[in-house]
Amino acid sequence: MRGRTPYAGKIALAALLAALSLVVLWGAELAPWGRMGLVAVAGLMPAAAVISAGPAAGGLCWGGTSILALLLLPDKGCGLLYLLFFGLYPLVKYAAEATRRRPLELAVKLAFFNVVLTVFWFGLRAVFLWGLPQAEELGRLLYPAGNVVFLIYDYGFSKLIAFYVARVDRPLRRGRGL
Repeated sequence: MRGRTPYAGKIALAALLAALSLVVLWGAELAPWGRMGLVAVAGLMPAAAVISAGPAAGGLCWGGTSILALLLLPDKGCGLLYLLFFGLYPLVKYAAEATRRRPLELAVKLAFFNVVLTVFWFGLRAVFLWGLPQAEELGRLLYPAGNVVFLIYDYGFSKLIAFYVARVDRPLRRGRGL
């Protein structure tokens, strides 16, 4: 091992993925038309860290990116969205899927999504929709539609993870021995 700890490669990978995630979040600041999509792309980096180096590396990637995003990005909205949902979801997904029980896995994922949606709903409503009569009607539609969109997102996220495992992680492990 020539003087390095066995965790040095995993920590370096988490740091590299955190930096890449921060660059993508910065891009979300510059591209208002694709802000939500780019924040979702930034959330792929903690998933890559979890797959390639374990959940601790995914937590380091998420935590480091979240702190730096809230400190460095001019618009804190993207950083907050990453902190509370897109960056944290790969860790929640990993923990839920580790149970190997499909109904429990789905319940944990939906509970997480609905808690985050509630936090965002009350925060946004207080700031942007205060006093509007349409706010209650929007709230009644938000949860059913949001859950459907979340399940589609989770399915697509699973497909992207499978692609990453097949095309990036396996060749990386063969060549570098992570």
